[in-house]
Amino acid sequence: MSGSAKSLTETTKGVRVIKGYGVYCDADRNFYDTPHRLWSDSGASETVGEHDRVFAAAQRPVPEGWQSHRAGDWLALRPVEHRLPAQGWKIHVSACLDNAESILARVWDYCVEHDVSFKFVPTRYLLHNRNAKYADRGRSGKFITVYPADDQECASVAEELDALVGGEPGPYILSDVRWNAGPIHLRYGSFTRRHCYDEHGEPVPALENAEGVLVPDQRGPAFHTPEWLTVPDFLRPHLEARGAVDVTGLPYAIERALHFSNGGGVYAGRDRRTGEPVVLKEGRPHAGLAADGADAVHRLERERAALERLSGLACTPEVKDAFTLGDHRFLVLEYVHGTPLNSFFAHRHPLVEADPAPERLREYGRWAMRLHGLVEEAVQAVHARGIVFNDLHLFNIMVSADESSVMLLDFEAARDAEEGARQTVANPGFVAPRGRRGFDVDRYALACLRLALFLPLTSLLAVDRAKAGHLAEEAARVFPEAREFLASGVAEILRDPDGGTGAEVRGRALHAAGGAHEPYPPADPLDWPGCRDSMVRAIRASATPDRDDRYFPGDIAQFSTAGGGLSFGYGAAGVLYALAECGAAPCPDAEEWLLRHSKEPASGTPLGFFTGLSGLSWTLHRLGHRERSLELAELVLAQPWEGLGPALHGGTAGIGLALDSLAADTAEAELRSGALRCAELAADRFLSAPPERRRAGLLHGGAGVALLCLRLYERSGDTAQLDLAERALRADLDRCVTGAFGTLQVDEGWRTMPYLGAGSVGVGTVLDDYLEHRGDEAFERARPEIVKAARSGFYAQPGLFRGLAGMIVYLSRTTTPGPGTGPGEVRRQIGALSRYAMRYRDHLAFPGEQLMRLSMDLSTGTAGCLLALAAAQSGQPARLPFLPPLRRTQNRPLPWSGTNE
Repeated sequence: MSGSAKSLTETTKGVRVIKGYGVYCDADRNFYDTPHRLWSDSGASETVGEHDRVFAAAQRPVPEGWQSHRAGDWLALRPVEHRLPAQGWKIHVSACLDNAESILARVWDYCVEHDVSFKFVPTRYLLHNRNAKYADRGRSGKFITVYPADDQECASVAEELDALVGGEPGPYILSDVRWNAGPIHLRYGSFTRRHCYDEHGEPVPALENAEGVLVPDQRGPAFHTPEWLTVPDFLRPHLEARGAVDVTGLPYAIERALHFSNGGGVYAGRDRRTGEPVVLKEGRPHAGLAADGADAVHRLERERAALERLSGLACTPEVKDAFTLGDHRFLVLEYVHGTPLNSFFAHRHPLVEADPAPERLREYGRWAMRLHGLVEEAVQAVHARGIVFNDLHLFNIMVSADESSVMLLDFEAARDAEEGARQTVANPGFVAPRGRRGFDVDRYALACLRLALFLPLTSLLAVDRAKAGHLAEEAARVFPEAREFLASGVAEILRDPDGGTGAEVRGRALHAAGGAHEPYPPADPLDWPGCRDSMVRAIRASATPDRDDRYFPGDIAQFSTAGGGLSFGYGAAGVLYALAECGAAPCPDAEEWLLRHSKEPASGTPLGFFTGLSGLSWTLHRLGHRERSLELAELVLAQPWEGLGPALHGGTAGIGLALDSLAADTAEAELRSGALRCAELAADRFLSAPPERRRAGLLHGGAGVALLCLRLYERSGDTAQLDLAERALRADLDRCVTGAFGTLQVDEGWRTMPYLGAGSVGVGTVLDDYLEHRGDEAFERARPEIVKAARSGFYAQPGLFRGLAGMIVYLSRTTTPGPGTGPGEVRRQIGALSRYAMRYRDHLAFPGEQLMRLSMDLSTGTAGCLLALAAAQSGQPARLPFLPPLRRTQNRPLPWSGTNE
């Protein structure tokens, strides 16, 4: 598969790879937001329906002599005079939704009576999220955490809590050792918020080892004991019981894992008795909850019942066996040969090329409509047996090798049609509206499939279903013979399930697919400055000045680290930079908010440019707040950097670039020395790492290190810096491969990446800068292939660092000779940005990662698209930090004039 084809399926792949985004969709209809905001600040008096009922214990008054505080998903309580150790053996208690109230009441009473600190998840909704199908497997099941003062107290508390709640059902906590039959579990870990850097230089929770050095506190989905620690005697019998279950007696050999979720794994295996290939699906009890609360075991039984009812159909797999191992349930299914539709159509889609031939477009259109017909026939066959599939999407459709048939996979959400049940598990790009029931759920998914086969952007419908008409219009421009086919999909997507799909509705759909009076896009990206003004209004309208965690809504990364809502990459600093660069009026309220919240940065705020303090310092200086800027720079200089990674995104390359820029503006010698020290650390760590452990690209790889070395060379003339830049860039190019269409892309092992952040276009951006100073034949050969990677007809997302906006920045700036970089090409990619255009209060906005919600930040959302469009202007264009216009691009014509190459 070519790299471009892989980028085409990035959206659908992302649903599988980045599963955490779904829980950030519930708290706000338009933007990603942290789930715990559904619990009111008043503590517990407000709820969001029965599904988010606040547990009674969360409404209790704080006991006399105790104090409480909220931290994310947790409500914590401890005796005022109680001083906990920094780390030790902690106790976790799990629970199911129906016994959580009772378990919490008993644990609360015990801990208060015995003066033992504890914390708990205060609402049913938050507990459901922790145990959901795609919840973090390392955190799943953790309902209550109890903090004993020492090992002796830990043993007695575990024993006494087991006497109170032992044997109650609750999910197994994968990171812990289970005490007897549960729900008590134990692990050794940090009691306080401390951080260190992992092997990649990223900040992670920390423990203190035997030498007093902070090391990562491993919190994955497996029990881990720190190497310096001896397991206490009271825990040994439970640890031995954990390892007692094995698979040696099974009649099936497990050969490889196909997929993991919090509900269990899916494995390819073989029947030892016959040699027949099989698929084994695992269900963990009380874990992997669907929206209706059904756990993985329950859903596995639903799948078995549905498939047995469908037995004999050519479009569904046969059930071979079922068994229990330990507490886990397994379903053995026929192994289905073929190719999942998401991969299959990506091989064929003509938009992986920049200029596909008309016949290739027509051939693909015929293929897509024929494949959809096969899927529709399969769904009808399932419906004829009275079963609703309930989870139709590109991954659950297997196409035979000769393309003559399809099979439907994964029936764990299937239900009897007579139940009239709502959908409980769904892919974001195919999830039906809440009013859909029964067969209507599958009809909606089939309609989404009509659009997704041509433009896999149906996740946008989660924000605004009216976008369906615009997607159909955009697809019909490229595939005009599919206009009627697409219009039928739009009619079903927009249909009122209580009404009909009569001629009037169908006519409106055709009208929308033709574009007349279509409300999308709210402003045309090719209309500068009209689109600029619309995006600026959208960004300003999204502001949340009363919040402390963020001012502008952005990516979920805002909530993953301290100060994320302030940061350059995902917070207010980056948005303010983009607004300033595009010529928008100042935003004094936002600047004041940033100044106020950066006065005393929260503990644990990273140092990196895109993630933390150095980016804040640099941005505030550009906005004219020199005093605060230098205060933050002093904080950065005072911290140890040795554990940081070399990256531009969050490591020493980005810090060095910020300090170097500040030094040039202020003539502060300490800043200059700091920049040189960062370059030394970044180059040494990157170049000394084994090649297989190096990342590539602008944000995380050698290109970012090379950029720092180039800027220092330009200031000093020290050719040693130029030599380091060359080595770093060559290391990145060694990670690149050439695809079928001549595109050079970064090879990540399981996919190739063309993007500005972690792909070849980011490498190409710095290659251009390097070649301003020194010629290199290999670098020159790579550049035209990188240009091809930026000219694809489709990218999965619009964002600056993982989408089309980054391609616009690159093509507007590159000095690569030859075709593909003229104003006509830039204009074509700017026009393509309208595919992702969304409305926010009738203004132009863009979705963030995964396309399920809007984003206003620089890295993933509207601010990044705004900066990209501003960068496409000539004269004095906007720019990315540390990437000024190159000499040979300063007199280019504007792309807005409509000229073509």
